[in-house]
Amino acid sequence: MPYGSGRMRGPVFGMDIKELFAPKSAGPSNSEPAPKIQVVRRRRNASAVPAISVIIPAHNEEAYLKQTLTALRRQRYPGLEIIVVANGCTDRTPEIARPLCHRLVTLSQRGLGVARNLGARMAQGDLLLFLDADTLLEPNALHVIADTFTRRNAAGTLKGRPDSSRLAYRMMYFLKNFSHRFLARNGSSGAILCWKEDFIRVGGFDEHLEVRENSELITRLKRLGTYKYIDRTVVTTSMRRYERRGVGRVVWLWIRLWCESQFRDLRHHRYEIVR
Repeated sequence: MPYGSGRMRGPVFGMDIKELFAPKSAGPSNSEPAPKIQVVRRRRNASAVPAISVIIPAHNEEAYLKQTLTALRRQRYPGLEIIVVANGCTDRTPEIARPLCHRLVTLSQRGLGVARNLGARMAQGDLLLFLDADTLLEPNALHVIADTFTRRNAAGTLKGRPDSSRLAYRMMYFLKNFSHRFLARNGSSGAILCWKEDFIRVGGFDEHLEVRENSELITRLKRLGTYKYIDRTVVTTSMRRYERRGVGRVVWLWIRLWCESQFRDLRHHRYEIVR
């Protein structure tokens, strides 16, 4: 899907939609009552509570996805929509997602940008929250987002914290949060916020990028408004990548990619899958 054209368009290139699941009740089918989707169109100066669509791309996330969706189900927010886009999965990710989300799409091949863009295209809400499949929201997170993220804001993220008490991870997230709040102001911690109309206007995620794709989208969104760092609620993210490769190696990789992005195109880089 081309980006920067001002609209979302076209089929899902290079892969087939294997399954599209949207129950008639528009809600999860397990024993817990499903939150009803109340799509509230929020005009630029309106005070109505915005409907929020949470979009979760998931590739072989059977070990983490249930916790993420369960945390979302604890939200008591009117107008919540949960969309899971399982892409290229060979495990039980779709089976885990099906009873816990409002919409499930299963794609034949892996593709983070494709999955996110397709989820955004399907979303009914005015406000989009792109959430990593291994990232947990606090119970009041959506209310805080609705109160804090205004029409002056075009992109944003939440304060992050690691799912481990290890000092190296805590220090890393302290620096990461500091950067998001005061320095770079185009980063994310497992969660990206934007208005759907702005997302469509800038053309969505660049589907050819596998690294620094979040910062690239946020940079384009900032042409339409300000960046918002929200610290009244926290997201908790898995440290599996750091545990597998080591903190020093991962931090050095991101520093190297940031430097390289200042001088050349990063579309040739491929992201290492860690599950």
